[in-house]
Amino acid sequence: QVQLMESEGGSVQAGESLRLSCAASPSDTSAINCMAWFRQAPGKEREGVARIDLHTGSSSYADPVKARFTISQGNAKTTVYLQMNNLKPEDTAMYYCATWYGYGRCDLWARYDTWGRGTQVTVSS
Repeated sequence: QVQLMESEGGSVQAGESLRLSCAASPSDTSAINCMAWFRQAPGKEREGVARIDLHTGSSSYADPVKARFTISQGNAKTTVYLQMNNLKPEDTAMYYCATWYGYGRCDLWARYDTWGRGTQVTVSS
Protein backbone atom coordinates (compact mmCIF):
# COMPACT_ATOMS: atom_id res chain seq x y z
CA GLN A 1 0.00 0.00 0.00
CA VAL A 2 1.43 3.34 -1.06
CA GLN A 3 1.49 6.03 1.60
CA LEU A 4 1.78 9.70 0.77
CA MET A 5 3.36 12.24 3.08
CA GLU A 6 3.04 15.97 2.43
CA SER A 7 5.37 18.57 3.81
CA GLU A 8 4.12 21.25 6.13
CA GLY A 9 2.24 24.09 4.45
CA GLY A 10 2.23 27.59 5.81
CA SER A 11 0.78 31.04 6.02
CA VAL A 12 1.95 33.70 3.57
CA GLN A 13 0.95 37.09 2.26
CA ALA A 14 -0.63 37.52 -1.15
CA GLY A 15 2.00 37.60 -3.87
CA GLU A 16 4.43 35.40 -1.97
CA SER A 17 5.54 31.86 -2.81
CA LEU A 18 5.42 28.50 -1.11
CA ARG A 19 6.63 25.03 -2.06
CA LEU A 20 4.99 21.81 -1.00
CA SER A 21 6.49 18.37 -1.30
CA CYS A 22 5.01 14.91 -1.27
CA ALA A 23 6.89 11.65 -0.88
CA ALA A 24 5.38 8.28 -1.73
CA SER A 25 6.53 5.26 0.19
CA PRO A 26 7.56 2.72 -0.66
CA SER A 27 9.39 4.57 -3.41
CA ASP A 28 9.06 1.89 -6.03
CA THR A 29 7.34 3.47 -9.02
CA SER A 30 6.26 0.23 -10.58
CA ALA A 31 2.85 0.41 -8.93
CA ILE A 32 1.95 4.00 -9.74
CA ASN A 33 2.27 6.24 -12.78
CA CYS A 34 0.55 9.47 -11.81
CA MET A 35 0.69 11.84 -8.87
CA ALA A 36 -1.29 14.97 -8.33
CA TRP A 37 -2.16 17.79 -5.99
CA PHE A 38 -5.71 18.59 -5.00
CA ARG A 39 -7.06 21.26 -2.69
CA GLN A 40 -10.19 21.84 -0.68
CA ALA A 41 -11.26 25.21 0.61
CA PRO A 42 -13.77 25.54 3.46
CA GLY A 43 -17.28 24.93 2.21
CA LYS A 44 -16.09 23.85 -1.23
CA GLU A 45 -15.53 20.55 -2.97
CA ARG A 46 -12.08 19.11 -3.43
CA GLU A 47 -10.60 20.14 -6.76
CA GLY A 48 -7.64 18.99 -8.81
CA VAL A 49 -4.78 21.48 -9.08
CA ALA A 50 -1.89 19.82 -10.92
CA ARG A 51 -0.84 16.36 -12.03
CA ILE A 52 2.28 14.72 -13.36
CA ASP A 53 3.14 11.53 -15.21
CA LEU A 54 6.01 10.00 -13.24
CA HIS A 55 7.51 8.27 -16.25
CA THR A 56 7.31 10.97 -18.92
CA GLY A 57 7.37 14.01 -16.65
CA SER A 58 4.48 15.59 -18.51
CA SER A 59 2.18 17.73 -16.40
CA SER A 60 -1.05 19.68 -16.59
CA TYR A 61 -2.84 22.24 -14.46
CA ALA A 62 -6.24 23.50 -13.53
CA ASP A 63 -7.05 26.87 -15.06
CA PRO A 64 -7.01 28.87 -11.77
CA VAL A 65 -3.35 28.00 -11.15
CA LYS A 66 -1.88 27.95 -14.66
CA ALA A 67 1.25 30.07 -14.98
CA ARG A 68 1.50 30.36 -11.18
CA PHE A 69 1.94 26.77 -9.97
CA THR A 70 4.47 24.20 -11.12
CA ILE A 71 4.47 20.50 -10.33
CA SER A 72 7.77 18.67 -10.64
CA GLN A 73 9.57 15.50 -9.62
CA GLY A 74 12.52 15.17 -7.34
CA ASN A 75 15.53 12.88 -7.81
CA ALA A 76 13.37 10.21 -6.24
CA LYS A 77 10.76 9.73 -8.94
CA THR A 78 7.96 9.37 -6.44
CA THR A 79 8.70 12.66 -4.70
CA VAL A 80 6.80 15.52 -6.24
CA TYR A 81 6.80 19.20 -5.53
CA LEU A 82 4.26 21.94 -5.99
CA GLN A 83 5.85 25.34 -6.41
CA MET A 84 3.22 28.00 -5.85
CA ASN A 85 4.04 31.55 -6.92
CA ASN A 86 2.07 34.75 -6.76
CA LEU A 87 -0.28 33.23 -4.22
CA LYS A 88 -3.74 34.71 -3.84
CA PRO A 89 -6.20 34.60 -0.93
CA GLU A 90 -8.40 32.30 -3.01
CA ASP A 91 -5.58 29.73 -2.96
CA THR A 92 -6.22 29.25 0.74
CA ALA A 93 -7.13 25.58 1.22
CA MET A 94 -6.05 22.22 2.54
CA TYR A 95 -3.74 20.74 -0.09
CA TYR A 96 -3.62 16.99 -0.67
CA CYS A 97 -1.19 14.80 -2.53
CA ALA A 98 -2.84 11.96 -4.42
CA THR A 99 -2.16 8.99 -6.66
CA TRP A 100 -3.84 5.85 -8.00
CA TYR A 101 -2.60 2.34 -8.63
CA GLY A 102 -1.91 1.33 -12.19
CA TYR A 103 -0.83 2.78 -15.50
CA GLY A 104 -2.66 5.03 -17.85
CA ARG A 105 -3.39 8.63 -18.55
CA CYS A 106 -3.08 11.00 -15.65
CA ASP A 107 -5.70 13.50 -16.74
CA LEU A 108 -8.79 12.01 -15.13
CA TRP A 109 -9.16 13.60 -11.71
CA ALA A 110 -11.70 11.00 -10.64
CA ARG A 111 -9.09 8.24 -10.89
CA TYR A 112 -7.12 9.50 -7.92
CA ASP A 113 -8.12 7.49 -4.89
CA THR A 114 -5.09 7.33 -2.61
CA TRP A 115 -4.54 10.42 -0.48
CA GLY A 116 -2.11 12.03 1.88
CA ARG A 117 -3.33 13.61 5.10
CA GLY A 118 -3.26 17.10 3.69
CA THR A 119 -1.43 20.28 4.56
CA GLN A 120 -2.87 23.72 5.17
CA VAL A 121 -1.96 26.71 3.01
CA THR A 122 -3.27 30.10 4.10
CA VAL A 123 -2.83 33.24 2.02
CA SER A 124 -3.75 36.58 3.54
CA SER A 125 -4.34 39.80 1.65
